[in-house]
Amino acid sequence: MAERELQDIIRKLKSTQSYPDSSSLLSKAKIALLKLHALTPLPTTPPNILLSAREVFEAGALHSIRAKDPAAFTRYVHQLTPFYELPADRLPATKSERNKITGLYLLLLLTQGDYAGFHTELEGLELREGEGKRVEDDRYLGYPIKLERWLMEGSYDLVWKAMASREVPSEEYGVFSEILTSQIRNEIASCSETAYPSLPISSTKNLLFLDSEGAVISFAQSRGWVIKDGRIYFPNQSLKAGADQEGNQKELSQLAIENTLGYARELETIV
Repeated sequence: MAERELQDIIRKLKSTQSYPDSSSLLSKAKIALLKLHALTPLPTTPPNILLSAREVFEAGALHSIRAKDPAAFTRYVHQLTPFYELPADRLPATKSERNKITGLYLLLLLTQGDYAGFHTELEGLELREGEGKRVEDDRYLGYPIKLERWLMEGSYDLVWKAMASREVPSEEYGVFSEILTSQIRNEIASCSETAYPSLPISSTKNLLFLDSEGAVISFAQSRGWVIKDGRIYFPNQSLKAGADQEGNQKELSQLAIENTLGYARELETIV
């Protein structure tokens, strides 16, 4: 009885686009799994029930991302982990959303600034794939891996391009674009404070990928920058000039900014 009920719920989950309906169906599915003793995989759990449980938790994970609920998504990822670790003869990987969900989890760690967790997860993926396979070649896994590398290099222009192009693997990945945009904007702002004594408002608009000069002024005020005669002055610049180490940092920051400005000008030319 519980098994038929579970299959019916899964069919409805696959067909609905309504978040409230999905939430209700997921709650019912978990109750059905509880009745079947399948909330976690047991040695006695039949393969067809394992498959259904994995489908429920994967649907829940994707639903949580669309609902912009990272805490719920993380819980689903943890619930899925023991199912993903089962050998193929017990639970085949076919029809699984494993790479998609793992890629989303990597992206979540990236937006949270959890680089240690990101690399721990990545090491586990590399061990799973074994020699001769590049994790980065996978469409879903490669996207967050490339973004993380470019962020570490300060290649913000490449990150902008990736987030604004068809390289985004699926609609769920687009949920993180706004978060990453804000993080990158603040990172570029910090680099600007280090690299330049001042910048024209027009250049700052392109640099920070803001829609208008009014948005630049609002952002500048939130950072405590000084606006005068069409330029933005960085008050902390005088405190950062002098030491060789800081000079090296300035050079790196300036390079990252120039790359981003170049891409912004490129976009204006296209438009």
